Amino acid sequence: MRPVLRIATLLISAATFGHGAEANADTKRNEPAASPPNIILCMADDQGWGDVAYNGHPLLKTPTLDEMAATGLRFDRFYAAAPVCSPTRGSVMTGRHPNRFACFSWGHTLRPQEITLAEAVKSKGYATGHFGKWHLGPVDSRSPVSPGNSGFDEWFSSPNFYENNPLMSHNGKVVETQGEGSQVTVDAALEFIRESAQKKQPFLAVVWFGSPHTPHIAVEEDLQTYRDQPARVQNYLGEITAMDRAMKHLRDELRTLGIADNTLLWYTSDNGALSPGSTGGLSGQKGTLREGGIRVPAIIEWPAVIKSPRTVKTPCGTVDIYPTILDLLGITMPNQPGLDGVSLRSLIAGEEFRRSKPLGFWVYPAPGRPVRSHQILQALAREQAAGVNASVATSEEPEESRQTYPRDERPGPAAWIDGDYKLHRVPANTGETKYTLFNLAADPEEKNDLSSTHPERLKQMQTALEAWQKSVLQSLNGNDYPSDRK
Repeated sequence: MRPVLRIATLLISAATFGHGAEANADTKRNEPAASPPNIILCMADDQGWGDVAYNGHPLLKTPTLDEMAATGLRFDRFYAAAPVCSPTRGSVMTGRHPNRFACFSWGHTLRPQEITLAEAVKSKGYATGHFGKWHLGPVDSRSPVSPGNSGFDEWFSSPNFYENNPLMSHNGKVVETQGEGSQVTVDAALEFIRESAQKKQPFLAVVWFGSPHTPHIAVEEDLQTYRDQPARVQNYLGEITAMDRAMKHLRDELRTLGIADNTLLWYTSDNGALSPGSTGGLSGQKGTLREGGIRVPAIIEWPAVIKSPRTVKTPCGTVDIYPTILDLLGITMPNQPGLDGVSLRSLIAGEEFRRSKPLGFWVYPAPGRPVRSHQILQALAREQAAGVNASVATSEEPEESRQTYPRDERPGPAAWIDGDYKLHRVPANTGETKYTLFNLAADPEEKNDLSSTHPERLKQMQTALEAWQKSVLQSLNGNDYPSDRK
């Protein structure tokens, strides 16, 4: 007998949460709204900055994302914390640069000691759910870094990217599904959202798509949309269009449920694109700290607060999601480790906003770790069918989370974004370190190195980057955690 995902059909016609009023400028910053907003965080997998029609893609059809960008809060300089997937996802969960907890590359995990966004909002009575790609540890309930042990009440998750008809882990139990991958993800999220709305309980729904990561396998409907293109382009663009359609279904259902006005819907991507994806003319690609590797699409909808469209050119990033949500909900977590992100509450409210911290990036040289979703879930399903409760090696905290790192070594490339300026630090094999400096407002393609003509700015940014990297090393060596979390 094959387990199949149950998709609830109940629709709640009456609004379960108040529509909410625009935040009063006189409201204390840490005072929560009278009607707590629902939070939905959506993330694509490898969608580049140029992989949306609203950023000028000549072929791609993304009508839903275009509408969101035209009516909500659009970020033109939004940054993934890392140029690959797992670290960026860790930054969303913690508000911290992923090197602080040894999530160096793809396939690396959270540390169990970290405080997650799901844990934080549960302190305010929120229901929490994760749907889609996890890639921060196993999706076995026995793992200390599974979604369930990272603060999520409900989870319907894959260890890594996935395609159509995916196997998924529903609260640790492997199930089979039918349908296009992005639609399956949204359907699972909507079941949770409907149940939360029926209970009149505010919720956090983290919806992390597996598209448009390789291999690109679009359904026939979307292949036909791009039938004049080569097959690889058809499949790539088709996956994004299917994801856009799933986003439409999600938004439509929020309106049917009557909760759209007071739902903060945040959409972004985990890193830049690889060919045939588009960086929109930015230099570099996934895996690099050039703009094309870390600048990604990002939009927020929250009709009760964002009443007219705005475009933001201030640099913001995935590290800002955690502190923003905690600030909006008036949450202060005991023993909170230091954050790299800042709250965007005033920016969202349309008030004056000046970023208080630059954005730091650092690719610590550590190999990625293969995580093959289908094979992992097949093996787990066989184990579950046999009634075996064997230990899972990948459930344990990885060695790099426990080892001590030299405090005087800063290996690997790093970058520092302070306003319009971006500093690159690239250590060479010779032992020397090269620095380049760019004004991104005038030179988004990073072609004109200003390091020789702006020596004072170069020195100031070098000093700030070095101090930040040293603080990251302190965290990496476990100095942020109280004794009861070590």
